[in-house]
Amino acid sequence: MPTPWRRSTALATLSVLALGALAACGSGSDSEASAKGSTTAKGGASQVAITLASGANGDECTADTTSVPAGPVTFTVTNKSATGITEFELLDGQRIVGEKENLAPGLPAVRFTLTLGGGNYELYCPNAATEKSPFTVTGEASASPTGSAAQVLAQGTKDYSSYVDLQVDNMVTAVQNLQKAVDSGDVAAAQKAYAEARPFYEKIESDVEGFVLPGFDATDNHGNLDYLIDMRASNLDPAVGWHGFHAVERDVFGAKKITASTKKLAAELTTNVTKLAKVAKGLTFKPEDLANGAAGLLEEVQANKISGEEEAFSHIDLVDFANNVEGAQQAFEALRPGLTEIDPALTKTISKRFAAVTTLLENYKDPKALGGYRTYTPALKKSDANVLSQTVQALQDPLGRLAEKVATA
Repeated sequence: MPTPWRRSTALATLSVLALGALAACGSGSDSEASAKGSTTAKGGASQVAITLASGANGDECTADTTSVPAGPVTFTVTNKSATGITEFELLDGQRIVGEKENLAPGLPAVRFTLTLGGGNYELYCPNAATEKSPFTVTGEASASPTGSAAQVLAQGTKDYSSYVDLQVDNMVTAVQNLQKAVDSGDVAAAQKAYAEARPFYEKIESDVEGFVLPGFDATDNHGNLDYLIDMRASNLDPAVGWHGFHAVERDVFGAKKITASTKKLAAELTTNVTKLAKVAKGLTFKPEDLANGAAGLLEEVQANKISGEEEAFSHIDLVDFANNVEGAQQAFEALRPGLTEIDPALTKTISKRFAAVTTLLENYKDPKALGGYRTYTPALKKSDANVLSQTVQALQDPLGRLAEKVATA
């Protein structure tokens, strides 16, 4: 492991691959020809241009083609004027196979390349007037994983590591943007940037918590990166004090002001998430790590999001809720091919209950709200906490049985 750091939790074998592992199925280059709908550039990659723009009915997400042949495909994403859309995803069923985040209007186009097998996919732009649209890849489908259940599960862990690496990369970029907004002194800009930065840690927190800075004991919060990045009022260590996301949240949402201390906190947060990104490289996952991590993310939902404890000043708890669920679902989807061989009935049950949680969350989406979800006010908590908790619990129960099954496959 290329780092002097060490893990202090049972997740010591978790893996975050090198930056850019999103293109594990293929790789792209900024020097490739401009996207022109299903044309072939040098190297044989089909080109798809995705444009985000404000329209008469709200922000729109459009592709210049909805069908390409199987093989390398380069997606080039340009946000011209869509203030409510910050990400683009390519979905294969419920699995995210390609993604770009931090898509602010006016920034240069970004691109990624994947090698895709034939089949039906979806283009997904959260908060667009039409969020999902079909995308077809013609030709031969990718070969399904083969081998024993254990071998198929092991392949799933490699696929999931690409997802985790992407979230770490995006987190660093988003926190850098948060620091810039804080440094500008613009409270509203800082609030928006805070809401856009939070999702990435929430998607993978069960994978990356527990790292300790060199020279510190695992019990000393002065060196605990999870504490320094994501501590809350409820677990405040007086000897260490406020740090991380929620210290910035306290200032820009609670006090509604940016001070020299706020700027120092934002700079420190950037430093710490950058350290986390570096130390997270070169590790490996086991199937039970994914299963335990998915269950852990749902425990986070129950303990800290539905209670409203996590985002005590910004009240964007439903943003965190949705991203905890996404992270859990991506871990499950990575294990699904192997799990289907081990226990198809349980796999089907979990899939249905993930769908129920996702459907419920649709009711809380609000493109105009920070982070794209309704503010979790005391009134909303009082009226909806029970149904939110019960729906998550119905998923949490069967999901908690996965770790033993995959560990003994």
